[in-house]
Amino acid sequence: MLSNKKDLVYYMTLKYVIEIHPNQSGPGFAALIPLLPGCMTQGDTLEEIWKNLKEAKELWLEVALEDGMEIQEPVVE
Repeated sequence: MLSNKKDLVYYMTLKYVIEIHPNQSGPGFAALIPLLPGCMTQGDTLEEIWKNLKEAKELWLEVALEDGMEIQEPVVE
């Protein structure tokens, strides 16, 4: 029987818009996912940003799922 429950794997595969900005207070970058309020990170390099943002997204989604929060999904065009 197939479940239509949206789980962590489902949300991790969605293509969320990501914003990356140069760090205002020093070297490196800051990144966030606007549809996931508070899901943000920083890093010294773009490679580090991608790694950190994936981890931040996963942790954010885990907490949201555990707490029964509404999780916005990106619009697919």
